[in-house]
Amino acid sequence: MDKDQKNIFKDKILLITGGTGSFGNKVLKRFLDSDIKEIRIFSRDEKKQDDMRRKYMNDKIKFYIGDVRDLASVDNAMDDVNFVFQAAALKQVPSCEFFPLEAVRTNILGTDNVVNSAINHGVEKVICLSTDKAAYPINAMGMSKALMEKAAIARARTESTKTKICVTRYGNVMGSRGSVIPLFYKLIEEGSPLTLTNPEMTRFMMTLEDAVDLVLFAFEHGNTGDLFVQKAPAATIDILAQAVCKHRGVPVNTKVIGTRHGEKQDETLVTREEMMKSEDLGNYFRISMDDRNLNYGKYFEKGKKEVVKITEYSSDNTERLDLEGMMKLLVKMGEIEE
Repeated sequence: MDKDQKNIFKDKILLITGGTGSFGNKVLKRFLDSDIKEIRIFSRDEKKQDDMRRKYMNDKIKFYIGDVRDLASVDNAMDDVNFVFQAAALKQVPSCEFFPLEAVRTNILGTDNVVNSAINHGVEKVICLSTDKAAYPINAMGMSKALMEKAAIARARTESTKTKICVTRYGNVMGSRGSVIPLFYKLIEEGSPLTLTNPEMTRFMMTLEDAVDLVLFAFEHGNTGDLFVQKAPAATIDILAQAVCKHRGVPVNTKVIGTRHGEKQDETLVTREEMMKSEDLGNYFRISMDDRNLNYGKYFEKGKKEVVKITEYSSDNTERLDLEGMMKLLVKMGEIEE
């Protein structure tokens, strides 16, 4: 964390919902040596909270048992909070396909509870974490995250409040819980072949450090209603599997099992329509909210035509990693989150 970021968080209270996950752990490692007053970890998993308590043994960390679906428990954790990172979510594509209403309750209604509570408690800034699957969504997880983005930005557009609400959207976070790289490492340890759904699928690749950097960038530079995306390279699943095997010093051994429920061939981080109004900030894109009102006559008379000339930012057209590039990124990633 740089000096400016440390000053922003000095003597402040940060609430991380879903804070026992990979993102929450990485934020803790980044913030504990700063002058932040308190970090509140809010989640429904008491076992993971106890593991974190024993791991860090730090008085700056406070733990709150609760569920974003339950507004009262969110309100209980929100008193005196300055900033919120809303990371609580159902993230597994297949499970959301089978239980889509659970995704709605957590990802959409749960986020709305967090945003409402933050507004009512006078929180300064809320960053809601989203996913590339929210862009042109084809599965329940992506659809729920897309509506989460819409709901958060709608609050930013309509609420007369001092609370700034921003959204970050990122791709595959390497090494995070439930992601494919820990699965590959586990299969290697078992001596089993690496299971590939489709070797030619492409996915964005970013480390947990990149994910935290994106949230902090949005926190520092975001205006209310902004959506931020970090530019990222991509790789095919086949290249990823080869790199993981080489990284562990074992022969490449894979088995194609077919596409899972709700999987795409390629992922999109910024849609063509969003690219039309995006601002290129070097390593990031900023997509400002559409602040037009419901005056439909004006909307149809002055609709924009440039969209036909613009291409979406996807894992198919971003920088493509070869085996060497993927190996370097695995080294940068470091440890796997257990």
